[in-house]
Amino acid sequence: MTSLQPPSTKEDILHYLLKQGEATAQALAEHLDVSTQAIRRHLKDLSAEELIDHRIAREGMGRPNYLYTLSRKGRDRLPAQYDEFALSLLNTLAETVGQEQVIDILQKQWQRKAETYRQQVGQGPILERVQRLVQLRQAEGYMAEWHPVDADQDTTLSGYIITEFNCAISTIAESFPSVCGHELEMFRMALPDCSVERTHWLAEGEHQCGYLIQPESQCSN
Repeated sequence: MTSLQPPSTKEDILHYLLKQGEATAQALAEHLDVSTQAIRRHLKDLSAEELIDHRIAREGMGRPNYLYTLSRKGRDRLPAQYDEFALSLLNTLAETVGQEQVIDILQKQWQRKAETYRQQVGQGPILERVQRLVQLRQAEGYMAEWHPVDADQDTTLSGYIITEFNCAISTIAESFPSVCGHELEMFRMALPDCSVERTHWLAEGEHQCGYLIQPESQCSN
């Protein structure tokens, strides 16, 4: 039984880094309720497997802190990638009919996907539709979450944030970056009475993609 614990803890570490972006060994130990010494052993193993990277963060004259992040190899592991065949197919199409034609095909595919989303999320309250959209993304391999954004003293705007901590089509996006733009367009088509704006972007080096969703009536005021 004991031999099963390290892999489980390592997976927990990878998931935590996926969601948080980076963390110290101490923060991981506190979150996972594991000793710092044990966490450091797991981090050493994960580094040897090239699943995580680290950088040194110095604060004053004290001992430097190591901040750990997922490597590309580690990110691809959560979840496993299933788009290699799709990328090979798209590359073959590009060689056959040309890159521009493939981009047109991808746009039509995203439009079809957006229409499917719109039908599946229905026409209920925005909150219910956001929740349903997140569930659909989760079923497709995205580590997606949502949370409300409440109005503050400086603005009357409120809405919801959809956060995706991984990209299930990252391999395709590297060769055909237009799909990232199509994804934003797809969310806008799926929620036609809402304003949808990108707040974070994995393609620009951030550790998540984020989308702010607000009723159009708010944004037009």
